[in-house]
Amino acid sequence: MRTCAPWRGRCGVSLRSGVLLLLIPPFLLALQLLVVGSLLPGVARVWMGLEERDGGVAFSVISIEPKRSSRHRGTPGVAEEEAEVDDGQRRGEGARAYEDENEMHSRQVGPRALEVQLWAAGEPSFTAELNRIISYITRPQMNCSKVLSPGRAQPAQSPAAPAHWLLCAEDWLLPATHKMCVAYSFSMDGGDADFLKTVSGLGCEIHCFDPSNSNASGGHLGNSLASNHGNGGVVSQHKMWLEWRAPKKRAHKRRGNPGGVSQTLADIMAALGHHTVHFLYADLLSGEWRVFQNWIEAGTLQNVHHLVAKVHLQWAGFEVGGRDEEVLRYWFSVLQGLQACGLKLVHSSAGEGHSVLKQTVANAHSSYTLSWVNTRH
Repeated sequence: MRTCAPWRGRCGVSLRSGVLLLLIPPFLLALQLLVVGSLLPGVARVWMGLEERDGGVAFSVISIEPKRSSRHRGTPGVAEEEAEVDDGQRRGEGARAYEDENEMHSRQVGPRALEVQLWAAGEPSFTAELNRIISYITRPQMNCSKVLSPGRAQPAQSPAAPAHWLLCAEDWLLPATHKMCVAYSFSMDGGDADFLKTVSGLGCEIHCFDPSNSNASGGHLGNSLASNHGNGGVVSQHKMWLEWRAPKKRAHKRRGNPGGVSQTLADIMAALGHHTVHFLYADLLSGEWRVFQNWIEAGTLQNVHHLVAKVHLQWAGFEVGGRDEEVLRYWFSVLQGLQACGLKLVHSSAGEGHSVLKQTVANAHSSYTLSWVNTRH
């Protein structure tokens, strides 16, 4: 019997041709997978290889992994938070659960993200950051020819006595008619009494929010307790507080009931049917920085005309972290964000104490009450 060596003669050619024929189908399959994989946005990596099997060559796909969405990074100086979604609820609601989660994320981030400012001295420095923020919050950016002072509903050129806060009473900044006036107050210590008296004298529709008020409605804005105040103004009281995050688990909401005792300002306004809040008073007990950040990122401030808020400097604030100089830079970034939204400082009043981030500072105070006006209206 004649044998032929695979390296010579026509017999060798036939053998090589057979091997090539065996390799062509796997090669075409690999090429097809590569083309399809490059066209699919959900495919991040395809690992392919050739391996010997039973004396032949077989093609194998090792893994195909879906593309992972990048996780939103937290703001420097702020403790990172991750939204928790109940797996059972997600499986039960199917695609709607993912749609709700995406909607919540877009509402939290909003049309703009908080822009962290550069270091005041080009590098971390507690003194430089403190001087910058104190200089900023003690220098009004706008002079008003007429103002509304605490407890008074009649505009005047200047307050009769040193005022805790002021509202700019320029004609173009006040509501066209008092019937359109809406005022919100977030306070748990009764420090908003003069504010309520002023906006009541203007004839505003007033809503007070205090989670410690046992007489107020428990989170159901449509069934709030109404009472007379001042010059006949009606005050609706709500047992509710401000939240800086969009709810992690959305409930089916109807107008007049946001479904909880802690909601974002945007959700509260939507539940009450208010597109605009003309006057807003807030003493949030060190929660103001994160709430301000939410207003900036969610675009809520475009619907707030006048803002009176107390800022606390004794400690970093709720859910704010980092070294002292990082916290100061974060605070300044928030204030710059308010300004970028159209708010201009018209008045500043220093509180008691000289503690800033638990350090005694002679040229600074532990808190300030700041009055802003939105010049974009």
